[in-house]
Amino acid sequence: MTLHILSCTGEAVAPYLEDLARLRTTVFRDYPYLYEGSTDYESDYLMAYARSPRSVFVLALDDQEVVGAATGIPLLDDQVAFQLPFRKKGYALEPIFYFGESVLLHAYRGKGIGHRFFDERETHARRNGFKQTVFCAVERDEHDPRRPPEYRSNDGFWAKRGYQRQRDLFCELSWRELGQEEASPHLLRFWSRSLEF
Repeated sequence: MTLHILSCTGEAVAPYLEDLARLRTTVFRDYPYLYEGSTDYESDYLMAYARSPRSVFVLALDDQEVVGAATGIPLLDDQVAFQLPFRKKGYALEPIFYFGESVLLHAYRGKGIGHRFFDERETHARRNGFKQTVFCAVERDEHDPRRPPEYRSNDGFWAKRGYQRQRDLFCELSWRELGQEEASPHLLRFWSRSLEF
């Protein structure tokens, strides 16, 4: 295993959009997302990152194969669905940097890559003058019968990174779950960290 981390920004992310779409549809098939990937959605969603000059992709590569990725984008440059909860609460969007996903194939987990993903994105956000980083994660009932016995949430990891679970900041996204014919709405809760210290 010759693992290394590569960061790229703005238009330089374009060659990796297909890799990220593949990783998203692979990793998010698992609980808690149970995502039945859509090529059209992936293309539309990821193009926002290529258009934004201050976006970032942090890639984990094993030799030349992309085995993991984490993304970030100024909240002002992202989809309205992610902006709306902050607008409704009266937040200024300009100082907020939004972390998209952190996706990593199973074989590469537990090697500190998740921390590197956060380190690199936080450094990028600070370098670009952002004061706050946020992300959101799907909410599931803890007694959901589809929850695998070995499942462990990332809440503890995020809290150790200094992120706070927001009591009243949610967005709603629709996707088709495995085995469903139609897309259904899902509630995602925001987590937030101040970069001012």
